[in-house]
Amino acid sequence: MMAYIYLLLLFLSYGVSLVTSRSFPSNEVMALTTFKEDIYEDPHLVLSNWNVLDSDPCEWFGITCNKERQHVIKINISSSSLKGFLAPEIGQITYLQELTLQKNKLLGIIPKELGMLKFLKVLDLGMNRLTGPIPPELGNLSSVVKIDLQSNGLTGSLPAELGNLKYLEELRLDRNRLKGAVPAYSNSTFTANTRGMYATHSNLPGLCSSSQLKVADFSYNFLIGRIPKCLEHLPSASFQGNCLQANNTKQRPSSQCGAESSESHKAPSPKHQRAEDVAKRTKASKPAWLLALEIVTGIMVGSLFLVALLTAFQRCNSKSSIIIPWKKSGSGKDHVVVYIDSELLKDVTKFSRQELEVACEDFSNIIGSSPDSLVYKGTMKGGPEIAVISLCIKEERWTGYLELYYQREVAELARLNHENLGKLLGYCRESTPFTRMLVFEYASNGTLYEHLHYGEGSQLYWTRRMRIILGIARGLKYLHTELDPPFTILELNSSAVYLTEDFSPKLVDLESWKSILSRSEKNSGSVGNNGAVCLLPNSVEKRHVDIHGNIHAFGILMLEIISGRPPFCKDKGSLIDWAKDYLELPEVMSYLLDPELKHFRYEDLKAICEVICLCIQPDSSKQPSMDEISSVLESKIDTSASIEFKSSSLAWAELALSS
Repeated sequence: MMAYIYLLLLFLSYGVSLVTSRSFPSNEVMALTTFKEDIYEDPHLVLSNWNVLDSDPCEWFGITCNKERQHVIKINISSSSLKGFLAPEIGQITYLQELTLQKNKLLGIIPKELGMLKFLKVLDLGMNRLTGPIPPELGNLSSVVKIDLQSNGLTGSLPAELGNLKYLEELRLDRNRLKGAVPAYSNSTFTANTRGMYATHSNLPGLCSSSQLKVADFSYNFLIGRIPKCLEHLPSASFQGNCLQANNTKQRPSSQCGAESSESHKAPSPKHQRAEDVAKRTKASKPAWLLALEIVTGIMVGSLFLVALLTAFQRCNSKSSIIIPWKKSGSGKDHVVVYIDSELLKDVTKFSRQELEVACEDFSNIIGSSPDSLVYKGTMKGGPEIAVISLCIKEERWTGYLELYYQREVAELARLNHENLGKLLGYCRESTPFTRMLVFEYASNGTLYEHLHYGEGSQLYWTRRMRIILGIARGLKYLHTELDPPFTILELNSSAVYLTEDFSPKLVDLESWKSILSRSEKNSGSVGNNGAVCLLPNSVEKRHVDIHGNIHAFGILMLEIISGRPPFCKDKGSLIDWAKDYLELPEVMSYLLDPELKHFRYEDLKAICEVICLCIQPDSSKQPSMDEISSVLESKIDTSASIEFKSSSLAWAELALSS
């Protein structure tokens, strides 16, 4: 009897468990299955355990269910290189609270069905390749607190419906192609079809209705109009790189905002057309003897001009002289035109503005900026990824000396060739529209600064940081000791160090423009306007070379790498002042280390601290050379990574990939 009861209870418990396992909503399983089907590239196999035959997805990678295991409440799959489309069926995961798919390669549009997720609190689709407009249906996400759509290719205007999100605290829409005005309070001219479910209201609520909004970033789009007063409390950087009417915020040049139209595209007026017809008829009616006389006269005048030009060259007594004749501009103002020996840039590739514009997606893919320049990312057709640095200066401020120094800087950068230096691929120099650009190879892993201060610190484990330090040292050694004349990085810091996919460092001299501008200002008034002026090469100021400054900066950079702290912090002051109490005392050296570092090698740390002390000492005459510094680091630092392999999956993975 007891055995019978036991079997009955066992059968009942099995039945209950079977019912429970099948109680998971089929629509949620179907939605996740469709999501996987729409992903056609999964290089890291993060979706490999998404078994479509398993009706319980709570153990699938990136999926979190509620305590009762009845509903999916989170999907979090970031930095996994997933390539595909966002399935509209995600909108059927009714109780979803978080959808985080940042740093992938998702394509297509944002499905309007996401607006059905009434319980969604976090929507993070940043740093993908999404296009199309932001669906106004996102204004139905009544519980959302954070929306991050940054660094995509989104177009269209900002939906005023976002103002309905009364709990929204963070909105990031930067680095897209959004146009139109920033909606504050919309007027009532919208039609019922436009307003949809809000047709009964007299106004659409703009972003000024989002009373909880604390963080918002609209930078590097194509927004127009004025910044709404209700958003003026945001940092000015939140609106830079647009087409807004904002005096205190750096905006795009008007040529990128479509404000200016080219005169060359205008059709000729009837008056001009008639003048051309008259000229043609006059030319056709000339007798043969008159045409012959004109030809002979032209040949004689050309010969005299050529003789005069050769005489001017001989007086300058140099084949590579630079002739700077003065001429009147269209505005009546004098300006300098520079003619440089064509041999100077003969081996440097010249790109057209049009092909760079296509490569950089209409110059909308901005990855960096400074007061003097903008940096775009692009991909050449059938070629490599590129970083394009564009000088921010108006044509009327461009002098002959600026052109001189620009072309010399291109020639200087073109002679650099080392595995730890960003390679200059070419330049762009055009007059209409006025363009001066440098084209570098692109390092896909961003800057060292971003990884140290904004990225995942665990990616920069100890041995990887040591390899970065050694790579920078090798690059500086090449610049200082193997080039004649030597070359220096004008501003050596973690933002000038780009990282490749395998975290190899590439030094890029992004501050070349500052040198060009500063040297031009010194010479802006040194040319008279009484005829042509010949400049011999040795009369032009050479590129500024500050080897001691580079070595001092390298010491600070090493300290930044091992500590994870910026060179200067408003609250904590100078990094050197903080570190000097630890650098020379072996028993407290470990206090310098970044908390993200779980393991380190003491002998490496000791060698690094010794070199830092030598680099940053005030007396530059006691500084070692980069040749000596590189030798010390190469001999004392161990990059075999054996200590990491005991506990770091990242290090093991890197070893497996490299073997």
